[in-house]
Amino acid sequence: MPNEVVDLSWILVELNTKARAAPPAGDSVLFEDTSSAAPAMNSQGYYTSGYNMGEPSNDMQGGGGMNNLFADPMANAAMMYGSSLANQGKDMVNKEISRFMSVNKLKYFFAVDTRYVLKKLMILMFPYTHQDWEVRYHRDTPLTPRQDVNASDLYIPTMAFITYILLAGMALGIQKRFSPEVLGLCASTALVWVIIEVLVMLLSLYLLTVHTDLSTFDLIAYSGYKYVGMIFTVLCGLLFGSDGYFVALAWSSFALMFFIVRSLKMKILPSLSSDSMGMGSNAKPQLRLYITVASALFQPIIIYWLTSHLVR
Repeated sequence: MPNEVVDLSWILVELNTKARAAPPAGDSVLFEDTSSAAPAMNSQGYYTSGYNMGEPSNDMQGGGGMNNLFADPMANAAMMYGSSLANQGKDMVNKEISRFMSVNKLKYFFAVDTRYVLKKLMILMFPYTHQDWEVRYHRDTPLTPRQDVNASDLYIPTMAFITYILLAGMALGIQKRFSPEVLGLCASTALVWVIIEVLVMLLSLYLLTVHTDLSTFDLIAYSGYKYVGMIFTVLCGLLFGSDGYFVALAWSSFALMFFIVRSLKMKILPSLSSDSMGMGSNAKPQLRLYITVASALFQPIIIYWLTSHLVR
């Protein structure tokens, strides 16, 4: 009996050892060894390689196309020619714009500070107390407005024009006559009068061959100074009625005329071509005087025309 038990135990141990040594028949292999495997054959009987030898991808085609484009000498020449044409066109546009409006000159007319603005407003309203009207220069270049109170600027005319439009809207609103169309008409009328005045001045200087160092920006500035008096006139009309309006109109008109005459007198110079026109030496000072007086007398008419309908 003990011998049978020992034999049976020995048989079980042998069976267990064999079961551990032999791999399971149904287990799957995680990694297949393909180092010694033959290349696969396609359906036509040809061996296929492991590398993709087909057509290049879209990215490769595009990159090759761009490389070929830049490598083509004709394409490079066409691109260089097109860029040169674009640069020439840009230079021509900048040149034409500079003929009518220079950015550097425009910056000069806005080079102001608070001290200049306050002094200029006092001169515009009380020009009789101002003594020195001569424009100062530095190396044949006029000083900026912040350095010379007699220099013309575009900051005060621009701000005065905007303030006039806002004040006109308020006056029309107080009188129950406000509408966007009426306000737009008021703004466009004021702007058109400035343009007409500047064009008439330029045409007069050209036809009379009067030489002057006044630029177009200078004429716009002197034409725009009237809006300061217009604001004062409308405010007095709203506060004190028609009597206050006419008193303010008379004061601002005489002050502006005095300012225009004294300022333009220092700017408009005798023409160098007076001999070619057959005019005497005394004719040019008279023409200069006529132009300055005509410009001054034109200011009260415009002030009344643009402000009378705002005060009732």
